[in-house]
Amino acid sequence: MPIPLTRTDARNLLLAVQGLLTPPAAPAAKSDVLAAIRRMGVLQIDTIQVVARSPYLTLFTRLGEYDPAWLDEHLAEGRLFEHWSHAACFIPIEDYPIQRHFMLAGVHGWLDAPAWIDSHRELVESILARIRAEGGLRSADFEAKKPTGGWWAWKDEKIALEVLLTTGQVMVSRREKFQRVYDLPERVLPGWDQFPVPSAEAVRRELVLRSVEKLGAARPGWVWDYYRLPKNGTPTLLRELAAQGELIECAVEGWDGPVYVHPNNAALLAQAQNGELRPSYTTLLSPFDPLTWDRARARELFDFDYVIECYTPAAKRRYGYFSLPVLRRGALVTRLDAKAHRREGRFEVRSLHFEPGVTLDDELRADVAAAIQRCADWHRTPQVEFLAFSD
Repeated sequence: MPIPLTRTDARNLLLAVQGLLTPPAAPAAKSDVLAAIRRMGVLQIDTIQVVARSPYLTLFTRLGEYDPAWLDEHLAEGRLFEHWSHAACFIPIEDYPIQRHFMLAGVHGWLDAPAWIDSHRELVESILARIRAEGGLRSADFEAKKPTGGWWAWKDEKIALEVLLTTGQVMVSRREKFQRVYDLPERVLPGWDQFPVPSAEAVRRELVLRSVEKLGAARPGWVWDYYRLPKNGTPTLLRELAAQGELIECAVEGWDGPVYVHPNNAALLAQAQNGELRPSYTTLLSPFDPLTWDRARARELFDFDYVIECYTPAAKRRYGYFSLPVLRRGALVTRLDAKAHRREGRFEVRSLHFEPGVTLDDELRADVAAAIQRCADWHRTPQVEFLAFSD
């Protein structure tokens, strides 16, 4: 029989496995950055820095005060690599063999990367020749031979570098001011071409199991999105894994269909059932945090309907250019539109929009204000200014 759970149990399981149930217990060390990424599985990359670039903010959410340079150092020292997974992500280096499968298939990021390479062979070969001769290079080191256009208005040289990254013909050796430095795989990861490449079936099985583990308690419709796997066949595979004892089948009150828990989270499952998982953490979230990057899951689990409005015309925005969800003791209670003025040391809160049904009291306001101040202090913009406030 499926193990019965409440939706609160499912929320608390997700928070526990993602490291967001309680505040960080101790000051962060460099090793904690790598541990947090391994716990999440992947760390999504985004370049918008109105507050802080997403990977650094996602780590702050889990670690509290830490040095963002530690992330860059782990990449440069070979403990992480970059590739497409949920999206463009930092990934622990031990997962390179799994990603090698996607590289050889030319999928994830560019759906037909091999065809693009074939149609731009001369350009691709010239770029590889320069990297071979000169060492790691940035996109900025290549002068555009054609007018910009197409993919994010990228020049062809940048597109070529990204396609080469997708297919594993180059790797990111480090970042300079957040710009990728592309180099040959043998110089970044010696023996890169000697790793055994798992089959498509083995990769899918492994990543489905990992998705369930990272989600705490997972509905079938949520599982594919974590590592951007094919949707078709996932519910069937989940049933098979449960029948084989690889997953624990549960049922959440009020939800149709099964919910799955990874055996590695069995102890947390028992704690959730016993009411021992008690959320006490309030913090700002990146729009690309694993907690909320699946918008359908955020609605089903938290009643939080979230849209990033940076791609929406200004006149049509409801909550601001880059609003940040705020997690407060197990609930998503508000969204914050903010901008960090780094040179002035000022953290500008343009608006706060609390969710319908949230009871505004002094304790909630104090929790949210303290979370904003902690983020501002970490970001070295400690002067917090509230420009607008919405109930």
